[in-house]
Amino acid sequence: MKVCRQSFCWLATLLVFLCQTSFAQQQQTINGTVLDATTRQALPGVTVSVKGANAGAVTNANGEFSVRTTHKLPLTLVFSFVGYSPQEQTVTDASTSVNVQLSSTEILGQEVVVSANRTTQSALESPVSIEKIDSRAIKAMPAPTFYDALANMKGVELSTQSLTFKSVNSRGFNSNGNTRMLQLIDGMDNQAPGLNFSVGNIVGITELDMDNVEVLPGAASALYGPNALNGIVLLNSKSPFQYQGLSAIVKSGILSESGRNKGTTGYYDVAVRYAKAFNDKFAFKVNLGYIKADDWQAYDDRDQSLLNGYDLKTGNRSNPGYNGVNLYGDETNVNMFQALKPTAFTPGNPLSNGIAALSAATGGLITPQQIYGAFMPDSAKTFVSRTGYNERDLADYDTKNLKANVALHYKINPNLELLAQGSYGTGTTVYTGADRYSIKNFRMGQYKIELRADNFYVRAYTTQERSGDSYAVGTLGAGINEAWSPSREKWFPEYFGTYATQGLTTFSTAFQQALGSGQNPQQAFATAAAAAKGGAAGFHDAARKYADRERLMPGSKGFEDAANKVKDKPIPGDASGVGAKFMDKTNLYQGEFMYNFKNQISFMELMVGGNYRVYALNSEKTIFAVDDNGDEFRIHEYGGYVQVGKRLLEENLKLSAALRYDKNENFEGQFSPRLSAVYTFLKTHNIRASFQTGFRIPHTQDQYIDLLTPQARLLGGLPFLRERYGLNGPNVFSLESIQAGAPKPYTFREFKPEKVEAFELGYKALISGKLLIDAYAYTNTFKNFNGSQVLVKVTATGQEVYSIPVNYEKDLKSWGWALGLDYRLPANFTVGGNVSYNKLRNEDELGGFQAMYNTPRYRYNLNFGNRNVSQSNFGFNISWRWQEAFVWSSSFVGPLVRVNNLGEIPAYGALDAQVSYLFPKPKVTLKIGGANITGKQYIQSWGNPTVGTQAYASIGYNL
Repeated sequence: MKVCRQSFCWLATLLVFLCQTSFAQQQQTINGTVLDATTRQALPGVTVSVKGANAGAVTNANGEFSVRTTHKLPLTLVFSFVGYSPQEQTVTDASTSVNVQLSSTEILGQEVVVSANRTTQSALESPVSIEKIDSRAIKAMPAPTFYDALANMKGVELSTQSLTFKSVNSRGFNSNGNTRMLQLIDGMDNQAPGLNFSVGNIVGITELDMDNVEVLPGAASALYGPNALNGIVLLNSKSPFQYQGLSAIVKSGILSESGRNKGTTGYYDVAVRYAKAFNDKFAFKVNLGYIKADDWQAYDDRDQSLLNGYDLKTGNRSNPGYNGVNLYGDETNVNMFQALKPTAFTPGNPLSNGIAALSAATGGLITPQQIYGAFMPDSAKTFVSRTGYNERDLADYDTKNLKANVALHYKINPNLELLAQGSYGTGTTVYTGADRYSIKNFRMGQYKIELRADNFYVRAYTTQERSGDSYAVGTLGAGINEAWSPSREKWFPEYFGTYATQGLTTFSTAFQQALGSGQNPQQAFATAAAAAKGGAAGFHDAARKYADRERLMPGSKGFEDAANKVKDKPIPGDASGVGAKFMDKTNLYQGEFMYNFKNQISFMELMVGGNYRVYALNSEKTIFAVDDNGDEFRIHEYGGYVQVGKRLLEENLKLSAALRYDKNENFEGQFSPRLSAVYTFLKTHNIRASFQTGFRIPHTQDQYIDLLTPQARLLGGLPFLRERYGLNGPNVFSLESIQAGAPKPYTFREFKPEKVEAFELGYKALISGKLLIDAYAYTNTFKNFNGSQVLVKVTATGQEVYSIPVNYEKDLKSWGWALGLDYRLPANFTVGGNVSYNKLRNEDELGGFQAMYNTPRYRYNLNFGNRNVSQSNFGFNISWRWQEAFVWSSSFVGPLVRVNNLGEIPAYGALDAQVSYLFPKPKVTLKIGGANITGKQYIQSWGNPTVGTQAYASIGYNL
């Protein structure tokens, strides 16, 4: 509480100072009119903003505007409107009316971005690679949602885990639920603080309220702090001052993919936005969005056990050790040959008695061991697994997502704005981690208050996650199996007993018949052994049929009752049964500020900023470790940065440097420097070079998880947890050393945050106002890369298995390049494309370490379109995206598949297209489109759903 009071006092003092600074500046009003350059008619709804400031206005029905600002004259007004070329007008006298005419056209390379330096600048002059989709592009994109359209950006890839949950990545090390890519929504970190990653756009911005998306691939920690290791995604909503009125969109269509329970199903997407500015002081906006569909389904039934001589191509359910990729409950396997040995040679049970009797009948010429080996298959081919359940019988594919947002804006003066904003999302989707998770009735809210001007902001916000009825699908399958027939106590003994009885009976009968036909014992043994071996498949079938005789069938009342019990019990369960429910109510709290000294310092740019963050862990003591008082932990972090910039050589050379320091209470402080240079020549040609660092503090689960699963106890990497479970002793070995037959005591290294050192060289130019070129090459060196280590602790009563995060002791090195070309054809047609290349340079030097690079070397996008063909209000857009095959590695991949790098994701290409027509007077837009309209099915990561065709039609008002 003392820290909170001190922080509040500090923020209050800063607010007073900043308010006084803003009030002290003189206010002036600029009036004017905006017309269409062709028709000379007034243009309502044009955004008029002061360049480099937060002040702005929107033209009324007569095309008139009034901008109040404290900016000193001369200043520049920026006029922008969907379908029209942006225009700038210099104002030297506030008393003179400003009259502007806008031309309808397609223009390239004129985007303004903020993510590169946390300040407004031309995208052409960005010191690092950056991609942007503005509100005009969002309306014209040939994708069902703007989030899907991110896949068309240069060097950006998506991992589709469900219709509404996609993870964004760039430059390698892709993953589901990517913790190395930072996503900010209106400046707020959008990660679910217990899950540790952004849950797509489930709690985000609706299409109607989306102003622009900026993606900065590559390290960005110098300005954005922890977790911006591979880049950032900035999603920015519309201001209620600049975008007013009622707008709505209704979208409906179909999802079609032949492998689903029902190949073609409908989906529905509705959004409404209302914004109102009562005057130039107060405005508000309200957003609602709802999506509902039958989700894509994951049904890969390939056998990833690689047991009993089968592989991914030949494995099927006839393999007794079968483990289907998207089947659950069949992961656990037991070697029947080894399991039955004690029974076979321990006197007093039917099996050993039968074997002993046969041996005695030969006068001891055939030993019990020989008989046992005769009717049992080879030890390497007797692995048996439980009968699993299909994912579609366990997961909730009734996908839905409700988003709501309310924001209140008050302009204290034209250049000082106070706002309060709340965003809430709830829904059901599916996510892939170490398991497949049915994120059911998940809820998350983000709430902030912010004071901002053109040269500073101060904000405080909280992100609050509630896991609802979420559960682990794989654990559910195992739990249902355990409910009707416990593996150790019943199912495996029944399976093995049935097999042994059938095998021994067959062997005995054939042996007696062979002896009766005149064969000697050795000949009879060979004959009987051949009969037993030949009947092995039938013995397995009979054993499984008997062990599964009480199996609960999907759809039955018994199945549903058992499933509900498992889903209602928190992971991992207790003595009464397995639990699959994911419990999390973790909150994140953050305060931050930024101040730009542009009004005080003219000879250079100077910016400072900082933040303070608290994670309040709350899994109701099911997932996270507890302290000595039995309470879950809080994690405190803070950081600050300074950035300076200077223009030289007649302002053609822009140099900038930034330095950030961050401290997490569990780790040493981290310095993150960045140096960059941009040289402009011939006005629109820019060469850029940068060196920057990024880092990722181990997330909340990597620090504090303490969860017992059927495979291992998952532990955080902090030292106190190793001590708590006695992992620092000589009786703890790596799993690899045990498998190699040479157990070696494991020695822990210090657990550190990941780091990356990145170099980038780029070129961006606009040639003749028609050809936009953007190219870059980069190298990355990752240090202390975070991976998982399986440890085996040998005790007097057996073995305990642990999985714990550790740092890889060597560097990981990657490099890549990308090229983007866009060309404006006559009549405002545009054509473009991009290609990117990414490669892990020292992959051959890693030994057995699983780097999980998970990125295709080559991927490309092509596009062609026109937003307004010949001023006819008709528009279209077509895009083709392709990526080559690559190997996916993650904890969800079967262990032997992962170790042998067999988890290939096939190459695929997808064609997206849309056509639209605008009815100007009623302000209605009709749009018809489709994603992957060729219908070629694909997956984007191992175990994820198969994606088919998504077709849609929409009607929008006042877009």
